[in-house]
Amino acid sequence: MRLVITGGSSFVGAHLCRRAAARHDVVALYHSTPVRLPGITPLRVDLRRPRDVERVRDLRPDAVVHTAARIRAPSPDGGPPSAAAAAINREMMAGVLAVGAPVLYLGSTVVHWPSKTAYAEARRADEADLRASGLPWAALRPCAPYGPPLMHHRPRHRESFHRLAELTRLLPLVPVPADGRARRQPIHVDDLAELALRLLEGGLPGEAYDAGGATAHTFDELVQILARAHGRRAWPLHVPTWALALAARASADFDPELLRAADADDVADPGPVAARTGFVPRGFVAGAADLVVGLRRHG
Repeated sequence: MRLVITGGSSFVGAHLCRRAAARHDVVALYHSTPVRLPGITPLRVDLRRPRDVERVRDLRPDAVVHTAARIRAPSPDGGPPSAAAAAINREMMAGVLAVGAPVLYLGSTVVHWPSKTAYAEARRADEADLRASGLPWAALRPCAPYGPPLMHHRPRHRESFHRLAELTRLLPLVPVPADGRARRQPIHVDDLAELALRLLEGGLPGEAYDAGGATAHTFDELVQILARAHGRRAWPLHVPTWALALAARASADFDPELLRAADADDVADPGPVAARTGFVPRGFVAGAADLVVGLRRHG
C-alpha cells in the first residue's frame, strides 16, 4: 500500500511514518522541516497550491493520512488564532480531498470540549468536509498523544507531555490547570499509529473514532505517575487556567485558547475503535515509563 502522510515532520506524523514504513510504501509530506527517517520518501509541498496537489495525485496513493492540522497564527495582541489561520487550515483540508484518494483524518477529542475554541471548530469543520466528500474515509480523534522523541528528529513544536515530564523531573511543584481534577486519557503515539494502520489495512469504514489509552487520569495523577517513573517525588501546583493561558502567549508550543479550557474533562471511550481494529492501547503507567526512558536517551 502506498501511503501519503501529511505533517510528516510533526511529532505524531513522524512516529506514524516510522511505523508505517515497516509495512508500506510511505511518502511523508512536509512544508518547511524535512522528514529524515529510514525507509521514508520526503516530499516538500504546499497543499494549498493546485500544482502541488497534482504532484501528490500523480503519486497515485492508496490513501492519504492527514495529520497536518495544527495551524497557529496568533493575533498581534497575543489573542486566539486569526481568521487567516483558520482559512489556511481549511485550504489544506481542501487540498487533501482534492487528491481524490481515501482519507484517514487524525483529529482530536477536543471536538467534544464544551468550550468553543478556534482549534476545536477547525477540527469539526474538517470532519464535516470529510463526511461530505464522497471519498472513503475514517477519522481518529486522539486524546493527548504522548511518547518518546525519535532519535535525530526534532519537531518545530515541543510536545506538551515532554514539557510536563521535564518539569516533573526538575521541580518539586509542577503546574497543572485549575484544581488538577480534570481528566485526560492519554494515548501512546505508537498505539495511535497502530490503530491508524489497522484502520487503513482493514478498509476505512466511514466512521469517526475517539482514541485514548486504557486508563483516564486527573492532572494531579499524571504528575504523580510521571514522578514515579522518574524515581522521585513531585506534587501538582494548581494554577488558574487564565494564568496558564497568559504564560502560554510566550511559547509557540502551547495554545492559550486550549489552556483556558483545560479544566474540562477530556476522556475517550477506547471500545469502538478496539472492536473495529482488535487493538487495545496501553495505559499511562506503562506508557509513562517508556516516555521517561526515551527522553533520557534523547538527552
